[in-house]
Amino acid sequence: MIKAVLFDLDNTLIDFMVMKRRCTEAAVSAMIDAGLGMSKKKAYTLMFELYERHGIEDSTIYQKFLQKYVHKVDYKILSAGVVAYRKVRAAQLVPYPQVRATLIALKSKGLKLGVVSDAPKMQAWLRLTEMSLVEFFDVVLGFEDTGELKPSSAPFKKALLRMKVKASEVVFIGDNPHRDIVGAKKVGMKTVLAKYGGCKSKSGADWEIKGIGELLKIVK
Repeated sequence: MIKAVLFDLDNTLIDFMVMKRRCTEAAVSAMIDAGLGMSKKKAYTLMFELYERHGIEDSTIYQKFLQKYVHKVDYKILSAGVVAYRKVRAAQLVPYPQVRATLIALKSKGLKLGVVSDAPKMQAWLRLTEMSLVEFFDVVLGFEDTGELKPSSAPFKKALLRMKVKASEVVFIGDNPHRDIVGAKKVGMKTVLAKYGGCKSKSGADWEIKGIGELLKIVK
């Protein structure tokens, strides 16, 4: 019997990479307007190369960018990029279609709900708060809760302890076959691949869904 549903956050509840790309485009344009001597295409490409190297959640990426390619942190350029990024993020940080309705339906069934994310804990909470989704979740785990990234078993086991359920009573849904599906299966959870998150490879998940609303049929 299913008693709980655990979710990955980025590209499962929110379309994170679309948001990140649009924010970065806006930030790069603003930095160029503020004096960055580089084409928009080149700056955008270099920024994502740095994200690849330092992590998509790196909060000092613009400082690193300026230090590496301008050889100093010009605060006029830096502040322009940060402000532009934040303005676009506020508009772009929205849940996928049917997320709210699905969470309401799951809660109405008496299921416990949680989030297990590799994002820094504060960032995970901020995203959920900005999307007005916090009230749905009994547990929200970020990187600092275990210090280990998925597919390590640690975040999944921590969630089970916090929610007071057995692995066999949990469905985990995520967009990444390696981190999410492998990690959840390792501890004995049932798994769902969020195909709408962009995955095109084979996942090994128990189910694959094209929209989050399909989750309701699985937990019946």
